[in-house]
Amino acid sequence: MRAFTYNPPTRPYLDIVHVDEEILVLSKPSGLLSVPGKASEHADCLEARAQQQYQQARIVHRLDMDTSGIIIMAMNAKAHRHLGLQFERRKVKKLYEARVQGIIEADRGEIDLPLICDWPNRPRQMVDHERGKTALTRWRVLQREPLKTRVELAPFTGRSHQLRVHMLAIGHPILGDNLYADDDAFKAADRLQLHAKSLSLHHPADGRLLSFFDRVPF
Repeated sequence: MRAFTYNPPTRPYLDIVHVDEEILVLSKPSGLLSVPGKASEHADCLEARAQQQYQQARIVHRLDMDTSGIIIMAMNAKAHRHLGLQFERRKVKKLYEARVQGIIEADRGEIDLPLICDWPNRPRQMVDHERGKTALTRWRVLQREPLKTRVELAPFTGRSHQLRVHMLAIGHPILGDNLYADDDAFKAADRLQLHAKSLSLHHPADGRLLSFFDRVPF
């Protein structure tokens, strides 16, 4: 694990994709925590910034600090329960885009490897076939670059660090990953090359299916 200093970006301070009486949809930048860390210097986070403008906003799910992209918050307790159930029942569809080390020869596939916390090295996660929780990721190649591949990732489950560990497990760590990439892959990008580019779910008020998109910044 590489040392880091928490220095979250401030421009834009809060990037709002959509807001109504039930939901707040935001674009989280890489380098910003979703929720406060334990240390006082880690208090600045997406949730705190959102609550400065919308006091009632409540976090529903999280993105890793170094992952950017779409994240949704609930604007009241009823919406929070509704959205939480959608995530729990895997009704929410999420798509990510990543750049990984090496050339992936197949055009698409899936990774079905159970994950568990690597407790002595937390927050790292690891594959564990005996004690791990089920984790499934589907992927497809978008573009092959010199010694790198751009992929679309669709997690069926939502385990911690799932996409990062799964891509590492098949020999293609995500570029810029300070936890899992080797030095070459880590130094190949100035940030983690993982972005939550779309999120589809049912609106808590009327059940209509909505999809939100965020431009891939790398």
